[in-house]
Amino acid sequence: MAALMTAPTYAPAFLAAHGWADAQILPLAGDASFRRYFRVVDGVRRAVLMDAPPPHEDPRPFIAMAEYLRAQGLCAPAILARDLDQGLLLIEDFGDDRLREALDAAPQTEADHYGALTDLLAHLHQRPAMADLPVHRLEQWLDEVMLLTDWYCPALDLTVDRDAFRAAWQQVLTPVAEDGLPRVTVLRDFHAENIMLIDGQSGLHHYGLLDFQDALLGHPAYDLASVLEDARRDVTPAIERQMIDRYIAASGVDARSFEASYWALAAQRNTRILGVFVRLWKRDGKQGYRRFQPRMWGLVERDLAHPALAPVRAWFDDNIPPEKRAAAWQDAI
Repeated sequence: MAALMTAPTYAPAFLAAHGWADAQILPLAGDASFRRYFRVVDGVRRAVLMDAPPPHEDPRPFIAMAEYLRAQGLCAPAILARDLDQGLLLIEDFGDDRLREALDAAPQTEADHYGALTDLLAHLHQRPAMADLPVHRLEQWLDEVMLLTDWYCPALDLTVDRDAFRAAWQQVLTPVAEDGLPRVTVLRDFHAENIMLIDGQSGLHHYGLLDFQDALLGHPAYDLASVLEDARRDVTPAIERQMIDRYIAASGVDARSFEASYWALAAQRNTRILGVFVRLWKRDGKQGYRRFQPRMWGLVERDLAHPALAPVRAWFDDNIPPEKRAAAWQDAI
């Protein structure tokens, strides 16, 4: 792990060229991709170095979305310096006060924080999306859920009906694709571990946004489901219910259409994540993601309880027995 979190040899020259010649480069974090992050410290100055090495990563979508979000009145990191050929960015440092830990320390603040994040999404969704964003549409939703049959099921020695799985999801997600709700900017990985609390700021600027480089033009329910059905922390069902109602009231969307699509996309996202976490384990050797699977199963089964998910629920009942769901991952917690 230490070798993985060593800054690239060309980083000091990059920093020196942009006025940070004497700075320390300290490991900060890695993530599920090839990106790595380092804190750059020069006296009282701090910044974050993003190493997004080509050809695996392209920092340009991050730059474009950061600049777009800032133009919409939201708090995304300022880009301080860049070297696109080497995949290096120097960005604003939002500090260490992450929403995840703040909620763990003060769970009584859950309603206030999630209310503010719901309002943030409603604010973003009322702004015109950035031009030329890729569209998150039905075919991609269907391809994404196939990660369950292609990675999760083989890892647990399950032989399943793959064609029936896709057909069930197509039956469930086609009405979502055709529900007539406006398509908006979808940050796509919007959850408590990607949101920083910014000291001295209030309102929408209190929440520093990260990890939005995969943003798409998509359904307004997607990011709300992402933050309320969090793979890494439990959000109480009562808060989820309140925030769905709050978003509908703030955005003016048709309540019936939005809610039906919310539960379908929550189930779609959570099913995809079950497969993603196995892929991270099997392909990339990141075993830590296995510990989230019991929570993911709890979320999937909660989503599948909704009547519109009946075709998918029937497939799960026929193909994945209880002992191959949450129970299969208890030793990983």
